[in-house]
Amino acid sequence: MNKKPAPKAAALIPIGVFLVLYLGLGILFEYILKIPMGFYQIPIVVAFLAAILVACLQNRAVSFDDKLELMARGVGDKNIMTMILIFLAAGIFVGVTGRSSAEAAAYFLLSVAPPKLAVAVLFVVSCFVSVAMGTSVGTITLIAPIAVAVSAGSGFSLPLCIASVIGGAMFGDNLSFISDTTIAACSTQGVGMREKFRANFKIALPAALLTLALILLISMRAEINSIPTGDHNLLLLIPYILVLIGGIAGLNVFVVLLIGIVTGAVISLATGQMSALEILGGMGAGVSGMFETILVTILVSALCGLIRAYGGFESLLGFIRRTFKGIRGGQLGIGLLVGLMDIATANNTVAIVMAGPIAREVSEDYGIAGRKSASLLDTFSCIFQGVIPYGAQMLVAISACATLGYTVSAFEIIPLLFYPFLLLVSSLVFIGLEKNR
Repeated sequence: MNKKPAPKAAALIPIGVFLVLYLGLGILFEYILKIPMGFYQIPIVVAFLAAILVACLQNRAVSFDDKLELMARGVGDKNIMTMILIFLAAGIFVGVTGRSSAEAAAYFLLSVAPPKLAVAVLFVVSCFVSVAMGTSVGTITLIAPIAVAVSAGSGFSLPLCIASVIGGAMFGDNLSFISDTTIAACSTQGVGMREKFRANFKIALPAALLTLALILLISMRAEINSIPTGDHNLLLLIPYILVLIGGIAGLNVFVVLLIGIVTGAVISLATGQMSALEILGGMGAGVSGMFETILVTILVSALCGLIRAYGGFESLLGFIRRTFKGIRGGQLGIGLLVGLMDIATANNTVAIVMAGPIAREVSEDYGIAGRKSASLLDTFSCIFQGVIPYGAQMLVAISACATLGYTVSAFEIIPLLFYPFLLLVSSLVFIGLEKNR
């Protein structure tokens, strides 16, 4: 009953179907037909349903009822249910805290820092907001308009300002306790968020500090004018700080999010930021924003249940075993696997959910600790997601500039994305320092 299936490369065909549909049509829409945000006009849920249909048509030796059973087992895993519940709670938290908190952090630091440090402030604020909110796209949506204002008023180049925001947003996406990437990485590897945070922090901090140093070096040479100002009620930062402290202290993630939700609701009411009805609406909007992520998680889990039973995982594992040797090779294999998934899906959470089950088996084969495999999944997915020109982060940032009447190209921004590139270097250094065995 528990015998592993024989390796079978044909079992991976459904993944190929998904990639052709999603990546192929995305490139067609975005770069050939020039449709704005064209890559995200492709319904990812439909693409996964097509892949599941192909998987169901395979292996006629297994009845359709048995295939439904295999999919149900994939979806019914405890870690998948935990992941879904955390997604919902994180959505409520973000819905309650709203955008005012992020803007308060940005304008407060801009008001106290010397003008020459404005770009460094954008990076630091993006790091803080994304760690607290757990969403890189949300952070970019909130901070990119401020970056445009900083560029227009100060004279700093727009690509540098936007690249600093994207880099900071990816820092938090990688480290936040309530980021969907963190939730997915920890759930698929069966480790606690605090353990994964510690493993990640050692890799991410050097990259962040070097990025900050580069930004400061560029800033000190620039001639600047003035920087924008805005309202900043520091009380609005309290829910974020409590969530961050609770996560680092190792509190249960549901308790941490509940504290953040209650605190955010009380402060929003007390400061007049939102009425009770608006808070309820924000909760609903936050939950709704997680629906696609949850649905994709369910569909990917169902698809992986079939692929595993057909021998697809064994085929991939066999390739990794032949190609990568020792514990360093195993870690590189996990990083490359999730990186390729991210390039193909342009969604780091989906990449982690798809690569996670295989990464767990690789980590068991190579003796890689669960916290490290979770860290590798999150880190390498964020590295690639931060620099691909068709990723949501890049497209949202460019769209925010266009909305305000400024034009900037992804290929002007990419060379200035210091953080993702330095994160890759830091990751490879830490893998290289690992004792091979």
